Amino acid sequence: MITTIYPNFTTAIREVQRKLLNIGRVVELEKWQSINVKDTPRGKMFEALHIYFQVHIPEESRWVEDIKPNVEWAYEHYKERVSGLPLNPPPSHKIWPYAQKDNAEFGGDTQFSHTYPERIWPKYAGNSKIPRKGIRYEYGDLNDVINLLKKDPLTRQAFLPIWMAEDTGAAHGERVPCTIGYHFIRRHGFLHVTYWIRSCDFLRHFRDDVYLALMLAQFILDALRDSDKNWQDVKLGIYTMHIVNLHIFEPEIHLLKK
Repeated sequence: MITTIYPNFTTAIREVQRKLLNIGRVVELEKWQSINVKDTPRGKMFEALHIYFQVHIPEESRWVEDIKPNVEWAYEHYKERVSGLPLNPPPSHKIWPYAQKDNAEFGGDTQFSHTYPERIWPKYAGNSKIPRKGIRYEYGDLNDVINLLKKDPLTRQAFLPIWMAEDTGAAHGERVPCTIGYHFIRRHGFLHVTYWIRSCDFLRHFRDDVYLALMLAQFILDALRDSDKNWQDVKLGIYTMHIVNLHIFEPEIHLLKK
């Protein structure tokens, strides 16, 4: 399969928008996240499956201009994601541009079913006093991914999961993460980033998701450069994104045509 690697995010995002408009289909769902659709004003979903694209990552100074994230919120939330604290709720939810009723449907000021800071720093999430354990071993976190890359720069194992075993089957009946996880691999002087996401709202989340993935990659690369001379000349390389379900809502289709 021959894949186009776009030269910048402006071009890539325009092509993703075109794909969604051209191959999207209307689907009538019973639930939106964990909420009955009949209880929301959003209506039917307009979706495209298995959207995949790659971009040569430009200099960081271009990201905001090219991606056009909700930068005030996104930057605050980025700082929460790399803070080392399993925040729930993260304070930035107060300034999320699409918040309604103080995000009460997601937990509001009490507690969300999950947050990215919790999943990035899960060892002491939920006010745990001792490191959490999986089947055999302690949970890992972002620092462990960085340490692995430091110890083994060419590793294929540098994966940061957001989706965890407790999400399987959504058996608890609450919202589960949209993001599956992030993979980082160094080859030939570049750190490449792959982002897997199961569901993404093109109008409300897509640009922020892209921006936050890049900021996370830059954070990792900066940490490696600061602590290891063998990373000094490494640059960010190719950004790859796999989206299983890219969607908007049917009343918003006209916005794609603008």
